Amino acid sequence: MTARNIRHTVRSPDALISTLALPIMILLMFVYVFGGAMNVGGGTFVDYVVPGIILLCASFGAATTAVSVSVDITEGIVDRFRTMAISRSSFLTGHITESLLRNMAATAIVIAVALAIGFRPTADPLRWLAAAAVLALVVVALSWLSACFGLIASSPEAANGFTVFAMFIPYISSAFVPPETMPSWLRGFAEHQPVTPVIETLRGLLVGTPIGESALLAVLWWGAIAVVSYATAQVLFRRRTRD
Repeated sequence: MTARNIRHTVRSPDALISTLALPIMILLMFVYVFGGAMNVGGGTFVDYVVPGIILLCASFGAATTAVSVSVDITEGIVDRFRTMAISRSSFLTGHITESLLRNMAATAIVIAVALAIGFRPTADPLRWLAAAAVLALVVVALSWLSACFGLIASSPEAANGFTVFAMFIPYISSAFVPPETMPSWLRGFAEHQPVTPVIETLRGLLVGTPIGESALLAVLWWGAIAVVSYATAQVLFRRRTRD
């Protein structure tokens, strides 16, 4: 099932290009259009903003799982799978595994572009590995959550609405500006939502800023989201494919 989904991605390069093009365009816009006006309290703006762009890339890419799951459900291909000697769990697991592989590859390309325009991480190989592990946890959790939306959506177009939500949330965090610069009524949400600890952890691992308890909060937040989303997706899939 994973190989099937990978073939679909390869045969639909427009979807892969859009997954890459949007984060890269946002990266270039923030660095070259807004970067000169940004003050992040020391260091270069590109070093500050790249961890947020990395998460934005992963979030947007993982959210597209909702669309691919909805397409399979609404087009009836799942009914054909049920007549074959295939584990019921493999359908969703294949989508999640493909999402993880696709998004980690897309993130590597975004990082390469960031390096080309001036991103200078200080991380050693162990910190790079830890950053990849944190990002993989977020992608898996968000992919399972996306699968839930794909299973309850009435059409792929409706499922596509989740990608807007996933892309919008990182903006209300520490991804692009410090939460201290936000209005007080917005600052509390920005500081205590699940995206901010991930960004602070990635920033600390890659460019050496203080991490504090962000790593623990990131694992707790996204570990819980992954477990709940996985269980919910299994229930929803059984209901959607019930005889």
